[in-house]
Amino acid sequence: TVIGRDSIGIISRVSGECAKRGANIVDISQSVLRDYFAMIMLVDIDELKIPFSAFVDEMARLGEENHLEIRTMHEDIFNSMHKI
Repeated sequence: TVIGRDSIGIISRVSGECAKRGANIVDISQSVLRDYFAMIMLVDIDELKIPFSAFVDEMARLGEENHLEIRTMHEDIFNSMHKI
């Protein structure tokens, strides 16, 4: 997920970082409400060139550099959190 003030190039920067690391975007949803940007991406990490934990750290760093909150979660954790 990516949340923050809207600005030009957010999708480009986030998708570029994913591509650089070998992550393939399989679905993306984004919206802008007034000045706030929100995006959810589903990313295939089968070809990830770095460990997943390093990818999480890189995405968080990208968020900090761009005044965004970027949270990266593995599907297994997501599924475990949302089981009834």
